Amino acid sequence: MISTFDITKLNALLKDFYNLTEIRITVFDDKFCELAAYPQEIAPFCRLIRTDEAGRAGCRRCDESACRTAAKRHSLYTYRCHAGLTESIRPIYMGNIIIGYLFFGHVFAYPSHESGWEEIQKRCGRYNIDRTALHNACFLLPPKTEDYIMSASHILELVAAYLCLERKASLRRQELPVRIDAYIQEHFAEDIDAMQVANVFGIGKTQLYEITKQSYGVGIAEHIRRLRIGRAKRLLEESPDLTLSEIAYQCGFKDYNYFITVFKKNVGMPPKAYQHKHGFRE
Repeated sequence: MISTFDITKLNALLKDFYNLTEIRITVFDDKFCELAAYPQEIAPFCRLIRTDEAGRAGCRRCDESACRTAAKRHSLYTYRCHAGLTESIRPIYMGNIIIGYLFFGHVFAYPSHESGWEEIQKRCGRYNIDRTALHNACFLLPPKTEDYIMSASHILELVAAYLCLERKASLRRQELPVRIDAYIQEHFAEDIDAMQVANVFGIGKTQLYEITKQSYGVGIAEHIRRLRIGRAKRLLEESPDLTLSEIAYQCGFKDYNYFITVFKKNVGMPPKAYQHKHGFRE
């Protein structure tokens, strides 16, 4: 684990979220291990799913897959789990590094219990679970509307920001992913690549890829591109006197045409169009 959480304060915050939403909330660390949850007990429905080995494995795979998807998107990710319930997950960042994940789940998001049960039966048919017990557990779940889930998701995002803002989590500066991040932050506008970074820290490219994938949600090359595009956007907004060639060079793009291509692919419009949209006029 590359960070340290204040568990006492964290539990109090999770309890506040539950009191507002009546939705169970969990914190995972950067390796997808559960750190804290409120309430600690999962819903009877989920306990039943996990009595079956395949169902338990499905829960674990679903959680890890959701964490990876949210990390890659760098944003909140709401989805329907393997058993048919709705869940939402948000990466927790300290700077550019993912230090954990906030997760709420076990939400019954269907118009009625009958329609939900129909879908859940299809998803859980392969599990060796008492159907009557599962049916009863399903009908104990309180239905939630899409608007309710959206509002709870917005609160989840605020909680994620608050955790770092109020220093309820902190990085362990000696950890390798933190040192790698500091190096990339200092040198991303230079001519660096994965091999160079791996050599600096005396590790292999495979290990570097695994670290950056876990820390940023993407590989190192994509992470460097994102940092360069982020700087380019700031320069386009704040430095209208710079030419596009100058901006490309300052952001680590040695090929002007490649800069235009990458910027358009990532932002959805060419640099000039982005500059005009954000207030600059020639």
